This record gives sequence, structure tokens and C-alpha cells, in this order.
Amino acid sequence: MADDAISSVSSMVSSLNASITNAVSALQAQQAAASTDEIKTYEKSVKKSSLTNSGAATDIGILAKNTTRLNVASTLAANDSVDFYKFKVTSKGEATLGQVGDDGVRVQLMSRLGTVLADSNKDSGGDYEKYQALQRGELTLDKGDYTLRLTRDKGESANTDKNYAMQLVMGSYSQDYDTVAKQPTKGESPFQMSTGQQAMLDGLNSAISSMSSITYGQTGTEKLMGSFSLFV
Repeated sequence: MADDAISSVSSMVSSLNASITNAVSALQAQQAAASTDEIKTYEKSVKKSSLTNSGAATDIGILAKNTTRLNVASTLAANDSVDFYKFKVTSKGEATLGQVGDDGVRVQLMSRLGTVLADSNKDSGGDYEKYQALQRGELTLDKGDYTLRLTRDKGESANTDKNYAMQLVMGSYSQDYDTVAKQPTKGESPFQMSTGQQAMLDGLNSAISSMSSITYGQTGTEKLMGSFSLFV
């Protein structure tokens, strides 16, 4: 079991190096020039809604140019078909998306109205090209609301857990926002409490469970890989 876990992590490292080298190199250069003491980190642990539509998306924060970096780590659990995350962009700019995790996870960036703007599926044509641009930090996003839709690639078993971590940044940053999105309790009503209420209730637990695993002042690569100690 331990060998499988080590093999899985090694695979993720290899995949990351192949997919977002250009994106994280820019962040590393920015990070080298900044003192780690200047980075403020905010963490929350929330439960995802049991609903499977974009209206029930988990809020991961506000993407502000040269100010914030948004990070989310979670699992697309067995027999869960989709995870949604929403965020708000405050001004037009070129965004960068970093991604690590198990193979077979499809990521789509969507507008507020549900239009697909970028797609990690290689068969999605122009949307795939835009996804590659997003990973390189070359996709311009307008001010507004956006959603990330995570599903399994075609042919992937629905019975297999898929661990993943995602990161969004626009330029440099001085504030790091970490979200650990946990599975909803079986049989629990999705309307029990809002994301904000859960963030307050889980704040102390989040500080204990997340702070030792996701430290501030890291490069994009280091931070995303560190988040996987929450799941492996």
C-alpha cells in the first residue's frame, strides 16, 4: 500500500513537470524576489455540497491581480460525477492555472453563464488550446464570475477516487487563500449551512490540519504538492 502511494506521488511529480513547467517558472521567479514574511496565508476547510450543479459550487475566493493566489485541494470521490468551484475576478488580466493530481481528471473553466472557456480534454479543439494557454499564464480573463468544473475523463472508472489540487494566480501575489474541500456527509442536507458559515466553524480545525501541510511563501509547485499530504 505504501509502495502504491509513493508510486502515485512520483507519477504526480512527473506529470506536473511535464504540464506546467512554464507556468510555475514565472511564479518561482516572482517568489525568489519576495520575502516569505510578506505573504499572508488564509485557510479554510469546507464540505462540498452533495448537489451536482454549478449553482452549488464551492467558493474558493477572489482572484485579484497582483494580490491573491487561490488554492484548492480535494477528491473527486468514488461515484461522484462532478465537483464545481467558483471564484471572482476583480480586474482584467492574464491568469495562470496550476494543477496536480491523479491522471484522468478533466478540468473546464466556465463563465458565469456556463459557457466553456477552456478545457483540459485534448479532443476539445480550441478550448484545449485555451487551457494550455491558461497553464502558461497566457489566457486573459475579464472581470467577472467564473467556475471550475472537474469531472473524470472519458473511460475513467466512476468507482475510483481522484485526488487533485488546483491553483489560480494573476501576476504576483501577497495573499494566499487555501481551501480544503471535503466530501459531504452521507445523507446530509446540502442546505444546512453556507460556505461562509462552515468556514467559521471549521477555522480552528483547518489551522491544525492544513497549516502543517500547506505552508506559505512556497513556489506554485511546492505548494500544490504539499497539499497532497492531506489525502495520500
